[in-house]
Amino acid sequence: MTFQQYHPLPFGITRIDTAMVHEELAACYLMEADGACAIIETGTHHTVPLILALLDEKGIDRRTVQYVIATHVHLDHAGGVGGLMAALPEATLLIHPRGARHMIDPSKLKAGATAVYGEAAFAELYGDIIPVDEHRVRIMDDGDAVMLADRELVFYDTPGHARHHFCVHDPLSKGLFTGDTFGLSYPSLVTDNGPFILPTTTPVQFDPPALKASIRKLLSLNPERMFLTHYGMLEDPEEPGQRLLAMVDDYVALAEQAASGDSEGLMARLELSLRDYLFGKARQHGVALSDEALEGVLGFDINLNSQGLKVWIEQRQS
Repeated sequence: MTFQQYHPLPFGITRIDTAMVHEELAACYLMEADGACAIIETGTHHTVPLILALLDEKGIDRRTVQYVIATHVHLDHAGGVGGLMAALPEATLLIHPRGARHMIDPSKLKAGATAVYGEAAFAELYGDIIPVDEHRVRIMDDGDAVMLADRELVFYDTPGHARHHFCVHDPLSKGLFTGDTFGLSYPSLVTDNGPFILPTTTPVQFDPPALKASIRKLLSLNPERMFLTHYGMLEDPEEPGQRLLAMVDDYVALAEQAASGDSEGLMARLELSLRDYLFGKARQHGVALSDEALEGVLGFDINLNSQGLKVWIEQRQS
């Protein structure tokens, strides 16, 4: 199948590949509803021209984009918010209460990411982070809703991956835009057994009980599909959701086992254990990619998830 930067989905939704790191790693979504539009997730600052190009390609007036929505403020989801808001004069940013201040003043986000990656790598990966005028920011609490033309969007607080995370319920599609709460599921790992799914424990706020409660909260809405940032539309989510819940417990057990050794080698043990675990699960699921190809798909997440598990272990021990 030829890669598509823009992929039409049902219910007036278009998936946009954010072009971060490699194809089919991260997505954002354009939603159209009777002349009004919303952008859900923004990718990085580098993604902004791709989103605007899609609007131009579809003949959509930028003034009809009513909402920009980021499920949380991690930069693969919200790094493009400021640049996009600057280009969309009528848009309001809808954001979690704990995330709003970081969009209005992103200096701490930028400083933190620069400290991790270095200035050159930060610029290559994320570009920049542009502040948003606070008068254009609307906080969405648990259960709040907005109307996009005649289409209702309902927001649910879903901590566990991050404390500043919400998910967006779209009753028209019977779908949920899940950010990172419902894990990762890449198209190249789909087999006859369905999608291969895994939790994401990116630093620094992994909270296993909260994450499991949030996953159950999403499933309790009886969705028919999930729109994942990583990556794309996943249908019939009940069974993958049950697998995801079990894998959160497996991650905890794996991390606790790795923590039983010396602290200096913790990160290396976590990466090795997580790689072995996920490769084994993928093989059980019927994934036939070579180890090298599988590393290409999962290696980025294995490293980030190991970092998150390390932070979680160290916070428990402090």
